[in-house]
Amino acid sequence: MSFLNINFPFWVTLALAAVIPMIMGFIWYNPKVFGKAWMDSIGATQESLQKGFNPALTFGLAYIFSLFLALGLNFAVIHQWHMYSMVMGQPGLSDPNSQLSLTLADMIHRYGHSYRTFRHGAFHGTLVGITFALPIVATNALFERRGFKYIAINAGYWIVNCLLMGAFICHFQTTVYH
Repeated sequence: MSFLNINFPFWVTLALAAVIPMIMGFIWYNPKVFGKAWMDSIGATQESLQKGFNPALTFGLAYIFSLFLALGLNFAVIHQWHMYSMVMGQPGLSDPNSQLSLTLADMIHRYGHSYRTFRHGAFHGTLVGITFALPIVATNALFERRGFKYIAINAGYWIVNCLLMGAFICHFQTTVYH
């Protein structure tokens, strides 16, 4: 079920999805939401966080890293990419008239829009958040000697971002063969 019939090209979808962590960061780490608890968990204050802070560099790099995440999520939430990954490097793939290319074109025609919903993307995005982001954040936190509160706030942030980015990518991206 589609709540908006808008489809964006591949790179536009990823560029827009990469903005989601920026928006969510302003909300999630706001002192009225989890910001105060996060600062307490790292022993920081508003003032100490401002020392040496370069907004252009920080937000620029954060956006680039979010693009990487969007690209990775793209392959986790849009299953049609896997049809191509199974035959990559096979003879005939680059020939549009080969049996392989014709079979792929037929499969995309028949199944190119299967499982391309907001809900499906949210489900797989959540799985990525739980199985990738949570272990990475938690492992770093263990070696940094951070507590449960720190892990919960940061892992929760990334799980929610993966959910939203996966949902956005899966719902709004045009089919993989465009």
